[in-house]
Amino acid sequence: MLQLTDRTWLWFAAACYLAGFALGTVAVIRERKLSRAMMYFIISAGFVLQTFGLYLRGLEVKGCPLGNTFELFQFMAWSAISLYLVIGATFRLSLLGYFTSVLATALTLVSLAFPAWDVSRRTNIFGGNAWIEFHAALALFSYGVFALLTLTALMYVLQVFSLKRQHLHGLFSFLPSIRELDHIGVRLLGAGVILLTASLGVGAVYWLDDTTTVNATKLAVTVAIWFAYAALLILRLRSRLVGQRFAWWIVALFVVVLLSLPLVSGSHSSS
Repeated sequence: MLQLTDRTWLWFAAACYLAGFALGTVAVIRERKLSRAMMYFIISAGFVLQTFGLYLRGLEVKGCPLGNTFELFQFMAWSAISLYLVIGATFRLSLLGYFTSVLATALTLVSLAFPAWDVSRRTNIFGGNAWIEFHAALALFSYGVFALLTLTALMYVLQVFSLKRQHLHGLFSFLPSIRELDHIGVRLLGAGVILLTASLGVGAVYWLDDTTTVNATKLAVTVAIWFAYAALLILRLRSRLVGQRFAWWIVALFVVVLLSLPLVSGSHSSS
């Protein structure tokens, strides 16, 4: 009997996200309204498959699968999808499902396409410390929140472009209002900052007891990312950074987050 590995289930999940992306693209090209229910179902199916794949990986590595770049990309995609399944249902944003499927497709397929990212599978990387494991998972979940935030920022930019150029058909006709996107973006940014702050707080409890366990690179990168997002939140709340400038800063910062993942992936063992 053929035994399916964790990567096989993750490939199945990526196929579902890709199907959602294809369905949404066809609808946009034909200028038809996206089926929110269908998109939600496809993404939910991918989420279930990805959850099972990560569960199997967790059993193999004896902990939360956050030990290499492949696992970090997968976990971040999973985090963004799980948040969308709540946000999408709450705010009834059909197009957000399409953009989320694009993000999930990119993150999962890119990570699966580079076997070198998954060569080393370290086991028990958190040394059996549940709180450190929680700290790492919380940090990566906040990155998933920032991923969804980036999608809303891109949608904001597209909506501004459509209004300026009077392109009110196709993809642009399904975009939420600028006000709605701005409100959701601020809430997501606030949620992401709170989660990352909590993650650093949990980690600091143990780092202060034994500073030798602190990986300087990981700590510097994480704190820098936290500071940057916190600064953006403060500037936005004070109306110092708004509109398209705020949206583009969100996008640029998330690119930095993605580029920083390889630096963080090799340092959990010393957390």
